[in-house]
Amino acid sequence: MLDKRALLPGFAASPIDRWDQARLDPALLEGAYADRRAMRLVLDGLDPVLDGDRLAREPMPAGADPAHHILLGREEEGVPLFAELRRDIPHAATYAPRVWEAADQLCPTELTLYGSARSLIDWHARHGFCSTCGGATEVAKAGWARRCGGCAAEHFPRVDPVVIMLAEYEGRILLARQPRFPAGRYSALAGFLEPGETIEGAVARELFEEAGIRVHDIRYVMSQPWPFPSSLMIACMARAEDDRLTLDTTELEDAFWVDEAGVRAALDGEEGAPFIAPPVMAVARWLLMHWLESRA
Repeated sequence: MLDKRALLPGFAASPIDRWDQARLDPALLEGAYADRRAMRLVLDGLDPVLDGDRLAREPMPAGADPAHHILLGREEEGVPLFAELRRDIPHAATYAPRVWEAADQLCPTELTLYGSARSLIDWHARHGFCSTCGGATEVAKAGWARRCGGCAAEHFPRVDPVVIMLAEYEGRILLARQPRFPAGRYSALAGFLEPGETIEGAVARELFEEAGIRVHDIRYVMSQPWPFPSSLMIACMARAEDDRLTLDTTELEDAFWVDEAGVRAALDGEEGAPFIAPPVMAVARWLLMHWLESRA
């Protein structure tokens, strides 16, 4: 039987049991560290190390310092799984070609597990000091928080919401590219939500700011965690009032309207397709497939 988690964009399959109870129960957490079966992910900086279609694991070292580890959760048969916290790592927003290569080999749940670990390790590395008083912070709640030693303020890993959307007009959708994209690749437009803004408001604002189009009938489709460094991609569709474009060239290099035949050719990797589609692990590709299915 097909695993439905395989029918999701990258980083979106349900991972292991996160075991929230152990984060707040010192006895449970102590037992997790003392468990002889406990394992730790093997990472090369922030890059994954593979063991077939799984992430490589190693036995948790005896006497490992809880202040330098995150309890990711429990695997099958209740085996605790940890990730090591390190400061000597690159920022997770840095381009990571090895992650893209590994994404084609890892099974969906392992890719999701890696995404969680990557985002958390990066967050800890960048939040060693309290934003309230400037005091040093320390690991708390099994790695799912930091606590200030000065004012006792608690800080939790942040997630940055991003809208990513396709605008449709008379049987065509709008695609665009940024200068950093590989040659020929086009994708959905995207942008961060701002404080006090709804998802629908962000979709409408971003499409107007970047492409000069007005939209209505904004509809949510799906979401995807994106650990570069720690975003939540909120995928939507919208209907444009017309197809006249005014590009913000500080954000976009080019944009164009493409019809159903062009999208199908790109997804099929056909020679002569009007653009190169986003990779399979990106939610933008799943938005393209959703649009084609809605027209079937």
